[in-house]
Amino acid sequence: MSSELSFFDLFLQASFLVQLVMLTLLAVSVISWAFIFQRSKALKDAKSEMKKFEDKFWSGVDLNKLYQELSARSSVQGMASLFCSGFKEYVRLRKAGTASSDAVMDGTYRAMRVSLSREVDALESHLPFLATAGSISPYIGLFGTVWGIMNAFIALGEVQQATLAMVAPGIAEALIATAMGLFAAIPAVIAYNRFSHQVERLENSYGNFMEEFSSILHRQAHAQQRVSQEATA
Repeated sequence: MSSELSFFDLFLQASFLVQLVMLTLLAVSVISWAFIFQRSKALKDAKSEMKKFEDKFWSGVDLNKLYQELSARSSVQGMASLFCSGFKEYVRLRKAGTASSDAVMDGTYRAMRVSLSREVDALESHLPFLATAGSISPYIGLFGTVWGIMNAFIALGEVQQATLAMVAPGIAEALIATAMGLFAAIPAVIAYNRFSHQVERLENSYGNFMEEFSSILHRQAHAQQRVSQEATA
């Protein structure tokens, strides 16, 4: 391809609307890649923190000690956040003298569900943008292509003798808009599908932990209730 048909020259020769489409797609691509790197690091950190917490939780550590250690941190995220929310509500309800162990567990489980919803929302941050970019970028590029080709043929109709050299630059600049649309869409779609799968796996792990932790607290609640009943008998 000659220098006259370089990408930069084609961009400068394009109509204002096609240039606007190209710049829009470039901005979408840059933002998408920024979110891809950010989400990749965030999800990797979430999996690492979950592994560390699970190792410590199932090592047999005292739950009160673990809660105090986590509460001393400036911020708690992921599975540790579910633990802190559930254990805090469990202790609060037990100290309040709630008679039924089932009522204690119901309140504890609700607290963990709220925390789970917040954690999943945090994990899914920026994913809607990637989904939107992957869906609409090809259509934005196609719009620029249609507009550029239309202008090329309009200009072609205004001359008496048409040649390929006259219409080639207009078609080339139009096709670049489609290429940029695909360039913005493909990584966004791949990243969205990959990150969605990772979020789903983390959510399932969090849900499994909630069930297992609830079972542990439920056994403790029943044991404490039985001791209380024996003491008052």
